[in-house]
Amino acid sequence: MPSHHAFRTTAGATLLPTGQVMFRIWAPSCEKVALEIEGQPAQLMTRHADGLFEVTADATGGTRYVFRVRDDLTVPDPASRWQPYDVHGPSVVVDPLQYCWRCTNWRGRPWEEAVIYEIHVGIYGGFSAVTNDLQRIRAAGFTAIELMPLSEFPGARNWGYDGVLPYAPESSYGDPDDLKNLIDHAHELGLMVFLDVVYNHFGPDGNYLNSYAKAFFHTGEPTPWGDAIDFSQPEVRRYFTENALYWLMEYRFDGLRLDAVQAINDRSWLIELRRAVSATVEPEREVHLILENENNDADLLREGFSAQWNDDSHNVLHVLLTGEHESYYSGFTKNSTQSLARVLSEGFLYQGQVFPTHQRPRGMPSGDLPPTRFIMFLQNHDQIGNRAMGERLTQLCPEKALKAAYALLLLCPQIPMLFMGEDWGSRTPFLFFTSHNEKLGKIVRDGRRKEFAAFSHFNDPQRRDLIPDPNAPETFQMSTPDARERENPDNRAWSALTAELLNLRMSRIVPHLRGTRAIGTVILGDKSVLARWRLGNGIVLTIALNLSDKIVSFPTEDIGILFYPATTTSAATRLDILPATSIVAGLTDTDDE
Repeated sequence: MPSHHAFRTTAGATLLPTGQVMFRIWAPSCEKVALEIEGQPAQLMTRHADGLFEVTADATGGTRYVFRVRDDLTVPDPASRWQPYDVHGPSVVVDPLQYCWRCTNWRGRPWEEAVIYEIHVGIYGGFSAVTNDLQRIRAAGFTAIELMPLSEFPGARNWGYDGVLPYAPESSYGDPDDLKNLIDHAHELGLMVFLDVVYNHFGPDGNYLNSYAKAFFHTGEPTPWGDAIDFSQPEVRRYFTENALYWLMEYRFDGLRLDAVQAINDRSWLIELRRAVSATVEPEREVHLILENENNDADLLREGFSAQWNDDSHNVLHVLLTGEHESYYSGFTKNSTQSLARVLSEGFLYQGQVFPTHQRPRGMPSGDLPPTRFIMFLQNHDQIGNRAMGERLTQLCPEKALKAAYALLLLCPQIPMLFMGEDWGSRTPFLFFTSHNEKLGKIVRDGRRKEFAAFSHFNDPQRRDLIPDPNAPETFQMSTPDARERENPDNRAWSALTAELLNLRMSRIVPHLRGTRAIGTVILGDKSVLARWRLGNGIVLTIALNLSDKIVSFPTEDIGILFYPATTTSAATRLDILPATSIVAGLTDTDDE
């Protein structure tokens, strides 16, 4: 594998062997487009029949440029690879060969080994700050980090889902080489790095596409973020396919998490993307594609996608832990224990039933899929940050019950994911934050407060006014964990629990995860289940979970030889009662006991 990597895209600025740069932009709504390089006369670009404009010019890495698409409008490059002057400023040519990779022999890791740590780079303090924490993350037992979206967004504070330049890593976090160094160092430590990408919409500020490429959008097909992106256009499909390949090939990411693919209006593009990745990535590399998909489209997992974020398992467990039942949780309050049994055995809860808040069928059968096709989590950026006050579960439910659910998360055969700070039991909120202009910031603030009027706790307008203003700098500051929190005795105990559970997962479960199949879940009582899986080597993993405040019983032979909580003699593992808010896990027919 070469030590330098460059991926050539159809659009954008490409350095040529001649020492010049080829500039290209798809602008089918324009009859003429000019390239304007700082300090040089404007150069008219050649228009091709499909609306692609191109010109070769004298330029190097670091050259600043814009495209003039109208007499009164210049725009940044929609495939800009570096946007240090924010979304309205000039783009900058990047030399992809400038960074010299150190970890050139990295091939990735098998999917079954994934234990994911979701990170917001801005909250961390930028690419370099994440790089400096990788050793601790690895030591805690994680095998992968997942970075929330990095595409250039307006201002310096944003979740990343308001990005408008998908090829440009957010400039407030560092430069492209800082991001490459983060990935390089992660690989040196044996960590995979996944990137959250947004291909279903653009943010509201800095998106100029309608000014020169109206065909990019399907007018009259609304989404929660505006008109749908028109994936029936070959140029649109290519723009996003090449973006995915660019992150995987030039930056050496180990995988992508595709945000809200239910809002992509042409499902066939997803299959086309998966095939393009398989055809382009070196055959010796392990690269993984992850879905977020409200549709619970199990067929996409059969088509070769590695896994899907399993919102169903989160929502069921959240209801059982907190008792919350409003909004989308209303679809998970009826027969919650049976629902938990189903997600442990079959992955999705909704497999074609009508979802109450949508009043239409959702999902398809998933029981034939291996458990590793589902990513389980108790918390993520959405489930914390989309709460009005950004509370974590450490503030919402009893600690003992949370620790039992936490052990289920880290020991069950579904792929576990934690949100940053969850590994040490952080109580710091994670709020929704932006840095929009004043007008747009007010719209976002008022819209968010109006949205929460549907919740009984915020019926009172005075209470709604207490919801933090996303655009206020202090909202971002309140979401930034204090590293000293990790040193508190309670938080150190959480860290120790994380390390213990992940050590058990990696030593007892992960070596045998490939080929694992669920073999049934038994309901022991209210909020209490016993789930069993046959691992790939024939060993049966059994987990008995009790989230109720009552003791429940079960047949002693069902648990096998206990490995969590740890015991010193097999006699101590023969349990016939399960204490309130607790969990036990055992293995049968082990070769090493």
